[in-house]
Amino acid sequence: MARVEDQAGLAAAEADISQAASRRLDLAFRGGAGLFSVLLLLLFWQGFAHSGRVTPFMLPSFTVVLTYIKNDAIGGDLWINLGLTLYRAMVGFFIAAVGGIVLGALMSRSRLVHWFFDPIISVGFPMPKIAFLPVIILWLGVYDVAKISIVVFDATFPVVTATLAGIAAVEKELLWSARNMGANEREMMWQVVLPAASPQILTGLQVALPIALIVEIIAEMVMGGYGLGGAMMGASRFANSPGVFAGIVEIAVVGFFLIKAMAMIRRRLLVWHQETAEPTSA
Repeated sequence: MARVEDQAGLAAAEADISQAASRRLDLAFRGGAGLFSVLLLLLFWQGFAHSGRVTPFMLPSFTVVLTYIKNDAIGGDLWINLGLTLYRAMVGFFIAAVGGIVLGALMSRSRLVHWFFDPIISVGFPMPKIAFLPVIILWLGVYDVAKISIVVFDATFPVVTATLAGIAAVEKELLWSARNMGANEREMMWQVVLPAASPQILTGLQVALPIALIVEIIAEMVMGGYGLGGAMMGASRFANSPGVFAGIVEIAVVGFFLIKAMAMIRRRLLVWHQETAEPTSA
């Protein structure tokens, strides 16, 4: 009998090792496929730039752009522009995240708040909020407050709508169980509703984060000053083609790492949720 149990334990251990190995292979394949597509794009860029079909002004080679980025990094301009862009985008994003979650929660709990804000959200969500940039410039100027304000204004909408949708989707059984156990409204919100709605809220934050970066870059392009967007427009005004393409590469890299960081935070916060559970075989 003990031998049978030992064999069953060994079989279970081998199955666990096999599942872990398959997961690692799957992750490696996905990462390798993504890296391969990026490398293929860069090789195509480099080859097309040297093909003679375009001038170096129209499309500088990738190596020239990398050299430009390296010189900017050595000179310190890259870090100044990168730091200011991230500072404004992240401050705007955090304000939009907190404000959007609070407003969405209030709209879900108060009929008066919902009655007042629902038409505003319904009209404002589908429209391009960047159209309000001239108004922001008229009211607040062209400095950091104006740039952060337009980021907040644009990034708040997806957070509000995701919070509303997440709270509306909370299972009624959870609410009934919490009420039967004597939970008050505050405990219901903090201990039941928001945790249950957190997957959709985090989805809204994942949508809002790249919006914050995009809007900040556009604001810098229009308003000028330091930042990745401002540096790109400065390079464009002086017909500095490598500088323009260097800005594109820098923004792409920053956006990639921000999205990956947000996905990692989501996995950590939702470690209890079924979406992060490992698949099991019958």
